[in-house]
Amino acid sequence: LMALQERGRLLVAGGEEIYEGQLVGIHAKDNDLTVNALREKQMTNIRAAGKDENVSLTPPVKMSLEQALEFIEEDELVEVTPKGIRLRKKNLTENDRKRASRSA
Repeated sequence: LMALQERGRLLVAGGEEIYEGQLVGIHAKDNDLTVNALREKQMTNIRAAGKDENVSLTPPVKMSLEQALEFIEEDELVEVTPKGIRLRKKNLTENDRKRASRSA
């Protein structure tokens, strides 16, 4: 998430479970950006090879139900569960989103 933080504001915290199609941040520009937020830091047996970085993530943007409903676009949904409010795309996979945009 550290690399994603540089491109805009995060909607999820570090260590939070996410899935494909879920909105994880607000891009600084007007367009949608498809990213892989599930990638983990590579672990190696060689400890001296890498650099240790002290990572501090900015706190995620927490939205109320009303704020989430105002925020979403036509191709997005608000998912409400007992544990929280999540924003996601109507079509979860990137291929489905491309197919839907071509047919529209």
